[in-house]
Amino acid sequence: MKKMKFLAFLILALAACQPRTKENVESTPDYAIQGIPFNEVHLSDNFWAPKIETNRTVTIPASFAKCEEMGRMDNFLIAGGKMDGPVKGEMPFDDTDVYKIIEGAAYSMTTTPDPKLDQYVDSVISLIAIGQEKDGYLTTYKTIDTTFVRWSWCPAGARWEHLECSHELYNSGHMFEAAAAHYHATGKKNFLDIATKNADLLVDVFNNKLPNEVPGHQIVETGLIKLYLITHKEEYLKLARHFLDVRGDSTRREIKGPYTQDHIPVLQQDEAVGHAVRATYMYAGMTDVAALYDDAGYRTAVDKIWNNIVSKKMYLTGGIGSRHEGEAFGDNYELPNLTAYNETCAAIANVYWNYRMFLLHGDSKYIDVLERSLYNGVISGVGLDGKTFFYPNPLECDMEYHFNSGGSLTREPWFDCSCCPTNLCRFMPSVPGYIYAQNEDKVFVNLFIQSATDIKVAGTAVALSQKTDYPWNGDVELLVSPETEKEFTVCIRIPGWAQDKPVPSDLYAYESTSQLPIALKVNGEAVEYATENGYATLTRQWKKGDVIEYSLPMEIRKVKANEAVDADRGLVALERGPIVYCVEGVDNEDVDKIGVNPETAFDNAFAADLLGGVEVITASDTKGKAFTAIPYYVWDNRGANKMKVWLTEE
Repeated sequence: MKKMKFLAFLILALAACQPRTKENVESTPDYAIQGIPFNEVHLSDNFWAPKIETNRTVTIPASFAKCEEMGRMDNFLIAGGKMDGPVKGEMPFDDTDVYKIIEGAAYSMTTTPDPKLDQYVDSVISLIAIGQEKDGYLTTYKTIDTTFVRWSWCPAGARWEHLECSHELYNSGHMFEAAAAHYHATGKKNFLDIATKNADLLVDVFNNKLPNEVPGHQIVETGLIKLYLITHKEEYLKLARHFLDVRGDSTRREIKGPYTQDHIPVLQQDEAVGHAVRATYMYAGMTDVAALYDDAGYRTAVDKIWNNIVSKKMYLTGGIGSRHEGEAFGDNYELPNLTAYNETCAAIANVYWNYRMFLLHGDSKYIDVLERSLYNGVISGVGLDGKTFFYPNPLECDMEYHFNSGGSLTREPWFDCSCCPTNLCRFMPSVPGYIYAQNEDKVFVNLFIQSATDIKVAGTAVALSQKTDYPWNGDVELLVSPETEKEFTVCIRIPGWAQDKPVPSDLYAYESTSQLPIALKVNGEAVEYATENGYATLTRQWKKGDVIEYSLPMEIRKVKANEAVDADRGLVALERGPIVYCVEGVDNEDVDKIGVNPETAFDNAFAADLLGGVEVITASDTKGKAFTAIPYYVWDNRGANKMKVWLTEE
């Protein structure tokens, strides 16, 4: 049967899919603090809402089209015997591109219903079902040809051979995450059934036949936990923990080394090493286990690793993973700018992990790191057009070092390894879920984004909403409106950058202290507030229509790195609020000659017609020549050109 006829048949067969009754299923692990799900938070801002809409209308459709063009869909048909031909694509994890886009599409449909997209996604899920073997196995390139070798770094082999590089369990993990998202979005079980069939196979294989083996690329751990939270099958949770418990244990098998974080047991690890995305996905899984099992050992381990990253291995933009070789963390303080890797996927993983750390500990310092990654290292990965991307995100471009994947100097529409574009597909719609959280009688306001939600606090329905032009303006108006008068606590994050701490460590520091206060009023009157774990806490009898006015001073700040960071010694970077700035060749005659001194005076102004609307910093350099700095996340949207974050200070 020809491919097009077969696809048409699948689309016509969609009427047989399960009904769309959406179930209210808990979607987050049993943390002390519970996040307010993104589909219960409605954005009305001018910063994130347009980006999420671009993701929905441009990035997701373009990525689906690339998957069709590059043969990602065909592989499921070939694996299922419905199409002839060899494996298509370049990577053993090409299947995951399809899964991640489905996840993003599902998230998008929870907030913006789209029948055409819903129908298309179901047709793709039908293809995935065709590629699945009878016992639940699903990795198309191995089903098609176990002798096939295209990747010099991974030998051919049968099922479960060379797990350190085969990516079979990585494929499963992304499938589980996507299936969980699709189920929550639609209530349908067509994808969930595929995922649980595969998960049941993993439970059997890795408990009974290969109990000492672990995935080479982590994410199956968090995927299994998401399936557990839907199905309540405890064996999924146990297998997730098993994969972590066995990792790095040389008494059980030959360990694979630090590249895959398989060098020592995870509870003994206290430094971030190896492939940055693998590592951070693993740390997220460890944090889930710490919460679900109330395990002090896991909690201590993630705390130590987090401290290592934040104090020695994180870029000012929140990016992580300094080395192109191995897409890996470097040594402590190894943070080069021109050759920085900072994979977009790693910045996304950093957000996932830091949010879990906040839910575990309730400290605002984790949201500080999350916000830094979110506003700088994540959204720098996608162009304003929604369809061109960075794989690495350096802090300098000299137009000689070809930094982007494939040897490019500019954003590209796709990569042979397109994990970053498809990861952005799934990440962007979830941003509203990081704004609010709650714990018994406490409400947490973590991010300042114009939005609204309805939650229950201490048994009372409460409407929350924000009005703000953040990140360009530090004024926030928060409406707290309980259905009936009720006492509870509102915890409003005091960003580290507003307390003279760009990061919660001594890795970066502002050159001078701020003299401007943080202002907080309730119903027009200044109030005193307590502070707890980085939050301004207001405990009172709240009533309908109460308004909190919160003002954060947004000065232009010069940042210096710790002297141990060789690459940044003698240099400064510019920040305003949560935004890191850079100088770009399109605005400046020679970025290499731009320097500042302690007396440099800076101005800022909003440029509505520039790069989608951004706050611009202007000043004169040490030679008296005017220069312009723009937010780092929008660089290279006007063509390839030189760029620098760190400037010489004389």
